[in-house]
Amino acid sequence: MTDGVMVSQLGARMHYAVPRIFERWGHLETLNTDICAARGWPRTLNALPRSVLPASLRRLAGRVPAGIPAHKIRCFEGIGLRAALRRMMTSSAAVDTEVALRAGEDFSRAVIAAGFGNAGGVYGMSGECLEQLAAARRAGLWTAVEQVIAPRSVADRLVALEHERHPGWEPPPQANRLAADYARREEAEWAQADVVICPSDFVRDGIAQAGGPVEKCVVVPYGVDAPLLAAENRPALPGRIRVLTVGSVGLRKGTPYVLAAAGRMASMASFRLVGPAAHLPEARRSELSGALDLVGQVPRAELATHYRWAHMFLLPSVCEGSATVIYEALAAGLPVVTTHNAGSVVRDGIDGFICPVGDVDAICERIEKLAGDLELRQWMGANARERAADFDVEAYGHRLMAALAPVMRRQLHPLQAS
Repeated sequence: MTDGVMVSQLGARMHYAVPRIFERWGHLETLNTDICAARGWPRTLNALPRSVLPASLRRLAGRVPAGIPAHKIRCFEGIGLRAALRRMMTSSAAVDTEVALRAGEDFSRAVIAAGFGNAGGVYGMSGECLEQLAAARRAGLWTAVEQVIAPRSVADRLVALEHERHPGWEPPPQANRLAADYARREEAEWAQADVVICPSDFVRDGIAQAGGPVEKCVVVPYGVDAPLLAAENRPALPGRIRVLTVGSVGLRKGTPYVLAAAGRMASMASFRLVGPAAHLPEARRSELSGALDLVGQVPRAELATHYRWAHMFLLPSVCEGSATVIYEALAAGLPVVTTHNAGSVVRDGIDGFICPVGDVDAICERIEKLAGDLELRQWMGANARERAADFDVEAYGHRLMAALAPVMRRQLHPLQAS
């Protein structure tokens, strides 16, 4: 048995941080994914000037796993294309669940058919790897699943509460008969995994609430390749503080609380929201546009411009795994106002502030405090940069390999481990 690891993930999650870590440590056997600009027809996008490409194709062109040899990448483009087309035809939470279930099943079957090669272990993402984990165990490989967000049963309950608090904010939740199927799929993945990687205490606690195997859980905070951005065009006080939010527009991300804060703080703060708004009614979109700068989704490479614009970062999420945009904001030297449910590494009162979910008064109080105290803002910004240095991809790699060392060691030396 070898120490090679097969990683499977749909999309460019965290810019392929996990497979890049395994490659850097000399353990990557294969990266399985859907659409990747390092293989097949998507490579042609990189031969075109970015200025002529629409935002969707610019994002696709950015799907290049840096440092991973092309011969180690297996792409299943048809799975990604079918999922994208289905979502484009009908956009709803129920369709998203249907697409995720089918894509996960199709992806796993395709990976199994392609084979595990010389891998000694399999690392997959929640909802996408059940069949792979089961087949790997039958083949005697070790298995790991990353629970990328709080379990579906927990997330659905939290979002349902937000629908009650903000009726009509999003299209009403339809009877999603597949939600329970997705939750059962997650639970089955935990059963097939030797270890469950959780990006935050919030996710591990969610697995406990769902009755999952907490004894298998290991908390491994993320790390991102976010350059330490120099502040540009940030006027000294007095002046309107610039508040940035990055993420999908919706109840789960706490967008109603961003909107409420923007309304209350209009005299002293400018708000900007960068992210897709797929399920947002037009009336709500107009309301947001009237209260803040609603940018829409942009390619990852273009986010630096928005971080440079900001004085602080706001993400009042209701449910996350560990929001990577917060790591990026810290690296940009921005004090962060967020919630425990965002699963972040922000230290309350040091790098920013942790507010209770849904507490607009607390959010506004923290923004006002930062707006009126330049020294505090600069101190927290400096702390944020120092904090980010502990959570780059290299540090993430050390944490991840330490978490997996016991199962990898048992696989390589079963008699010695026993």
